[in-house]
Amino acid sequence: MKKYSKLIVAAIVALIFIGTFVFLWQKSQPKEVVYNEFTPKVDSIQKTTIITGKIEPRNEVNVKPQISGIISELYKQPGDYVNAGDVIAKVKVIPDMSQLSSAEMRVRLAEINLKQSQTDFQREENLFNQKLVSADEFDKSKLALNQAKQEKLAAEDALQVVRDGVSKSNAKASSTLIRSTISGVILDIPVKVGNSVILANTFNDGTTIATVANMNDLIFRGNIDETEVGQLVSSMPMKITVGALQDLKFDAALEYISPKAVESNGANQFEIKAAVRLSEGGKIRSGYSANAEIVLSKADGVLTIPESAIEFSGDSTFVYIIKGEGAEKTYQRTAVTTGLSDGVNIEIKKGLTDKDKVRGPEIIADDKE
Repeated sequence: MKKYSKLIVAAIVALIFIGTFVFLWQKSQPKEVVYNEFTPKVDSIQKTTIITGKIEPRNEVNVKPQISGIISELYKQPGDYVNAGDVIAKVKVIPDMSQLSSAEMRVRLAEINLKQSQTDFQREENLFNQKLVSADEFDKSKLALNQAKQEKLAAEDALQVVRDGVSKSNAKASSTLIRSTISGVILDIPVKVGNSVILANTFNDGTTIATVANMNDLIFRGNIDETEVGQLVSSMPMKITVGALQDLKFDAALEYISPKAVESNGANQFEIKAAVRLSEGGKIRSGYSANAEIVLSKADGVLTIPESAIEFSGDSTFVYIIKGEGAEKTYQRTAVTTGLSDGVNIEIKKGLTDKDKVRGPEIIADDKE
């Protein structure tokens, strides 16, 4: 029994040894090299670039108050459409105490002067009726009375403006009513009822009551690298894709290229702007992220092959033309003149015909399987 066990073990060891030897021998044998093969074809090639940016209104206006005070009422909300002159909010004036005191003093002085003018006029009128003074003297007293009346009205108006921000005589043009300066959509109202607001002056930009924009006139704003900006010209067509609206694409026309670069992440970039042409029913919101595709150059009806079949050697380019079939297949290294490339296919200007067949990259084991 022991004798047979030893024979079985010896046989197993021998099989393992032989199997290992065969495996190593197979691995050491040179494998057949198989290449992809391509036939040149006539096609169109275009070189494009993608620019990231955002969609925004061409004309976006911050509406600010003409007087300082507190927001007492808001008549609109973001998203509402307004016409130029529509009231957005109302401001309650908090008067300056020194200005208020001066305005009240002016009213009191105007009242005193008016009483004196009335007394003088009555006296002159009695004397004129008795023919004791000339008509000229009487007219002067009448003029002084009218001036005193107008001064009192002006003083009262000034007091109302200081105290309330509006007077009876200019109620329609009240500075307490904040009106839109353009027609468009309200994008934002950053204030609430009860917030204090101030008018713009030398030391302050003033409080923004609302931001209004014409959403029918939009632009794409983005940056392009300095290596590509030289290929841009005004009016170039662009295709805009909005990140949040993948199913919608819009045409645009390049209208502005910045003459000065800005540094971004260590690279020089130039700002561009393009007028967006909205399709019917297209609704875009301000600030959408977007991509713009621009065709930098294009070649139609040219002979092309995959760029992977090209061998680059210094300033020269070569391809390997396939000669023969089967075991007699050979590869002839041939110089070619290339043209435009889109990163996948490349234009062949000289050195190939559409009847040639060229060698591509080697097919690796995974590809064969």
